Amino acid sequence: MATQIDKEACREAYNQVRDDNTDTNWAAFKYEGSRIVAAGQGTDYEDFKKMCTDDARLFGFVRITTGDAMSKRAKFTLITWIGENISGLQRAKISTDKTLVKDIVQNFAKEFMVSDPRELDEDYIRTELKKAGGANYDAQAE
Repeated sequence: MATQIDKEACREAYNQVRDDNTDTNWAAFKYEGSRIVAAGQGTDYEDFKKMCTDDARLFGFVRITTGDAMSKRAKFTLITWIGENISGLQRAKISTDKTLVKDIVQNFAKEFMVSDPRELDEDYIRTELKKAGGANYDAQAE
């Protein structure tokens, strides 16, 4: 059966993360049968990480603030989480299903495909987003 996505609910969650007037900094999209649905959103990245279990496969759209004291800016990332207990067929399917998510989640600086919880570390994600952003104008400590 072909995977479908709840476009309205997922788009609403995506827009909440993109909106500078909300504190929402992540949204998760998970599988319910052969459908991808909005699975939650929040203001604490740790809550998103708790959803990334060995039995889960999901997508996360996350806002990370980068910059220095002079200039703060929001960077966005798309994280694909594939838990250790996910079957080979489901792992393969998530790659093709990601196109459905990308029809909604269109603006992000970097994409991650993760199955190791250590790679969800917020500082690691922030560092990778800084690298993806090109020039680094952070004040340098001498």
